[in-house]
Amino acid sequence: MSLPVIVLIGATATGKSRLAVQLALALRADGVDAEVVNADSMLVYRGMDIGTAKPSTEERGGVPHHLIDILDVTQTASVADFQRLARTAITDIRVRRAVPIVVGGSALYTRAIVDHFEFPGSDAEVRSRWEAELQRVGALALHARLAEVAPASAAKIEPANGRRTVRAFEVLELAGGHVPNLPEWSYELDNVHQFGLSEDRAVLDARINERVDAMWREGLVQEVRHLLNQGLRDGLTAVRAIGYRQVVDFLDGEYSEEEARELTKKATRRFFRKQLGWYRRDPRITWLDAGAVDNVESIIQSVGLAPERRGNQR
Repeated sequence: MSLPVIVLIGATATGKSRLAVQLALALRADGVDAEVVNADSMLVYRGMDIGTAKPSTEERGGVPHHLIDILDVTQTASVADFQRLARTAITDIRVRRAVPIVVGGSALYTRAIVDHFEFPGSDAEVRSRWEAELQRVGALALHARLAEVAPASAAKIEPANGRRTVRAFEVLELAGGHVPNLPEWSYELDNVHQFGLSEDRAVLDARINERVDAMWREGLVQEVRHLLNQGLRDGLTAVRAIGYRQVVDFLDGEYSEEEARELTKKATRRFFRKQLGWYRRDPRITWLDAGAVDNVESIIQSVGLAPERRGNQR
């Protein structure tokens, strides 16, 4: 049997990144190497550090981290590209006889990595045409048009999410239909173990509020100003990140700074409640109390890497 792939998911501020490093260090102490694979679509961008709560070099504890700081903010990060890069990283880690620890992210990204998940084809000319239409009519009008021709697809897409609406039109044109739902639970990778960090909603809301306030104190507005000079507006994905979008709107005069901060808190809470709803439907996830002190040992025991049992994994 191959070494396991460990997947850690959960809302922001539940301690996924910290737990991943603690787990990797514990395995290393027992003689098993481990490396972290990022499954957060915004950690891939260089310079987007404060608003993404990107773990610092010190916080990574000497554990190799993959798919962090690999793109400029002007580049587009697609789920299909992320799937390919993450699976390559996981294969390479296993070849080195180390345990991949995937830290997500959203249900779409983590499932694209570990599940049987095929993407419809893509055509740069078709996409460019719909992107031009998006620029011409705006996200809401383009979404309204999608609702007319593919209502089931439109119902799964936020009206303001122009990028996903463009993708829906691209698939609709290329394949004659757009399937908005995630596929059934079926692992593409072998020996996958998923663990979710659960936290009381009131506690989580308070932590999210505290984290956003901390981001402002640490200089999120200054970070966004710098990224705007690096071409942040020219990218299709980076500029839509929670926190960054709100700060850009503030700098454009659409909101006050305090309004932008409160909207960031609200958007973060809404996003992760939606994502946790998706995760809760997955019967394969083992849920752990985010505050439990024995989570590392529980995971090691569960995946069969306790010292007395590791020999069977070699």
